Amino acid sequence: PPESPRLGGRLPTRRATCSCYFEGGRVPTPVYLLNDLPSGVQIPGPAILIDNISTVVIEPLCSAVVNEQRDVIITVSAADLAAPMGPLAKVDTIQLSIFAHRFMSIAEQMGRTLQRTSISTNIKERLDFSCALFGPDGGLVANAPHLPVHLGAMQEAVKWQIAHLGDGWKDGEVIASNHPAAGGSHLPDITVITPVFSNGVPVFYVASRGHHADIGGITPGSMPPFSRSLADEGAAFKSFKLVKNGVFQEEGITDILMEPGRITRKSFEAPSSGTRTLRDNLSDLRAQVAANQKGITLVGELIAAQGLQIVQAYMNHIQSTAELA
Repeated sequence: PPESPRLGGRLPTRRATCSCYFEGGRVPTPVYLLNDLPSGVQIPGPAILIDNISTVVIEPLCSAVVNEQRDVIITVSAADLAAPMGPLAKVDTIQLSIFAHRFMSIAEQMGRTLQRTSISTNIKERLDFSCALFGPDGGLVANAPHLPVHLGAMQEAVKWQIAHLGDGWKDGEVIASNHPAAGGSHLPDITVITPVFSNGVPVFYVASRGHHADIGGITPGSMPPFSRSLADEGAAFKSFKLVKNGVFQEEGITDILMEPGRITRKSFEAPSSGTRTLRDNLSDLRAQVAANQKGITLVGELIAAQGLQIVQAYMNHIQSTAELA
């Protein structure tokens, strides 16, 4: 039997040699019984280890060692890691699926945070909200399956803010918007957007859109069927910095939400009111900020584990695949 490299032990007699397909083609691969392997002997890849209940495949450029507890410890070489995962390499379909689920998981966990921390019936019980992850250009990466009407629409809101604010959007700032001209839908749907910065540059954006029970206007609920202007439906704002330097701007957003009640109306027009549920509005907006922060934390963990180039490369692969589909 051949000498085991580096550790100096001898490999047991192989039980068979089979032709296995790895990346790059078929390779003759020795088969060993796990019980035949002494502790501390290194098995270079490719190899197959078999026992009564499992099969362990050691790929080329990898190696394995059986420790004293009979655990199989596999070492993956740096070259093997870099080749299939390089940002410019051909997309790996398995990694594509893994990253797609990771991105979707981030949006879904944002939604769970929003549901748990909100207090209004609309968001906490009716689940009238959506959370999503976007690329550095505002393009949609993953939108959790929360509310179908929000699918695709939030992307326009994020892109509008990027174009509107440019370099004026700093780390620690969170934007709130509900105006249809800025990518919004009806006014009660308030979108909260937060950039994810890496080395001073926004590399992702996270956003949550929630239906607030009331934001003022001529009828409770802020959806009058007989409205003649946008002002009839309540407060409308294109871009408001809800958080500045990490501080929630309660006074500023309160002033915006109460503004419809200060509008001078004509004698034949129905009277308008500011928001009728201010406490719920403020609490739910804080919940949306918290949901975004959860997304930022999870994106940061993914980047720390995989590297920014890899994460953004597979973000692009996912967007390209979705476009082709």
